[in-house]
Amino acid sequence: MTAPRRLAHPLAAALGLASALILPLAAAAAEVAPFTSAAFDAARAAGRPILVDVSAPWCPTCKAQRPILSNLEAQAKFKDLLVLDVDFDSQKDVLRRFGVRMQSTMIAFKGDRETARSTGETRPAPIAALLDSAL
Repeated sequence: MTAPRRLAHPLAAALGLASALILPLAAAAAEVAPFTSAAFDAARAAGRPILVDVSAPWCPTCKAQRPILSNLEAQAKFKDLLVLDVDFDSQKDVLRRFGVRMQSTMIAFKGDRETARSTGETRPAPIAALLDSAL
């Protein structure tokens, strides 16, 4: 019974090391939340970089954008970015507020100023530039 106990210690050490490496990365990621007017207004007032991401679950372009956004959101330089998800089908009041006519629309803000807008973009470089404009 000593052999499994010896194996448990290296395994525990490896898991501890993995946690130590992964947790700081998670802490550096952008904050992602459903859109609410209160969250948007508070972030604007605080001068935070904001991405309003309008998508629909049935949208193939939105599905293509998702992994690109996820990779960018995980970068340390976007740790202060607030990504607010807008559901194209159910949040029509938000679409009117921002003048959005199509799903797959991304709008970047630096505080209360809109810095960039894109609809249907699926290339990583232009999406990265859009997020950079909010910093």
